[in-house]
Amino acid sequence: MNEAPAPRLHVNCDHVATVRQARHAAFPDPVEWALLAEGAGAQGITVHLRKDRRHIQDHDVLRMRRAIGTLLNLELSLDPEIIAFTLECGADEYCIVPENRQEVTTEGGLDVVSERARLSSLIPRLVETGGAVSLFVDPDEVQLEASAELGAQFVELHTGTYANAAGDEQQRELERLHRAAARGVELGLRVNAGHGLDYQNVKPVAAIEQVEELNIGHSIVARSLMVGAAAAVREMLALVRAARG
Repeated sequence: MNEAPAPRLHVNCDHVATVRQARHAAFPDPVEWALLAEGAGAQGITVHLRKDRRHIQDHDVLRMRRAIGTLLNLELSLDPEIIAFTLECGADEYCIVPENRQEVTTEGGLDVVSERARLSSLIPRLVETGGAVSLFVDPDEVQLEASAELGAQFVELHTGTYANAAGDEQQRELERLHRAAARGVELGLRVNAGHGLDYQNVKPVAAIEQVEELNIGHSIVARSLMVGAAAAVREMLALVRAARG
């Protein structure tokens, strides 16, 4: 049995804002929903401020920073406007992600190797704000090595390929995540994981002993439509904790 502490659960509130933006209304309020998630045991709140502002807005991030009592993790691209906002927002953690205007959701990890120049400039600036810096990467050794060389404190392993696979393919992707997590720690990185995780597939990832934090959003928001935010978060927490029972 894995005796390492269970990963922290950070809940992504983006898709509460997606529902709101569908009507450009004032509700549902992602900040209010985040407070319900915190009250149910979420250990952090994650939001992604996209360039097209399709869900979370600038004012959501600032209100979230003032309202929540746990850690605020802001996902950001390398867009200059987003970077300028990020440097002033006061988040506790920053996760740098790739972004394509045409994608439905993030399609893969950041190519740290090709973005080395921009990242080498940005990471120290983010560190100076006092926040921890993570790079969202595929479970690939070359990307992990580049992340370590650039001074990132964390990587977040992209679990989307695992989540979208089935059968033997999913098992191969899980083994790939295990190898990447172990290699990341060998390189001096701390390891998080997220993307596409849900109530059916989360436990094998939560059981990876090097993973410190899971970022999960869409499945929890979707479940909350049926059972409420608090119950949806508690159900996910129970699965995460049981994985290392």
